[in-house]
Amino acid sequence: MNLINSSQIEIKKSKFISYYYQIDNIDEVKMILEDLRKEHKKAKHIVYAYKFDNTAGKSDDKEPSGTAGLPLFNILEKNNLNNKMLVVVRYFGGIKLGAGPLSRAYGNAGSAAIKK
Repeated sequence: MNLINSSQIEIKKSKFISYYYQIDNIDEVKMILEDLRKEHKKAKHIVYAYKFDNTAGKSDDKEPSGTAGLPLFNILEKNNLNNKMLVVVRYFGGIKLGAGPLSRAYGNAGSAAIKK
């Protein structure tokens, strides 16, 4: 598993740390998530999306449905990225963003990570 890039943005006191990976097999998805959960024990959400060959997956990790994993997945689709994984770790800052702004926050965090 190769980390290609990472980035961090802050929105209304919440930190969104994004990671962009090259994945060579589907088992790496689980390993990456386990590593990030160990590294970010106090994070509220670890959201992800991946595309590998003919397999794809995403998770909102307890964020409102469709507000987190889907924006990341759409970035992978739109940019035609295969064998890639986007993960965004959110440290909740105490201010609820609402569905639209939350979706944009995850999208912006993911986009920042894929831009070199």
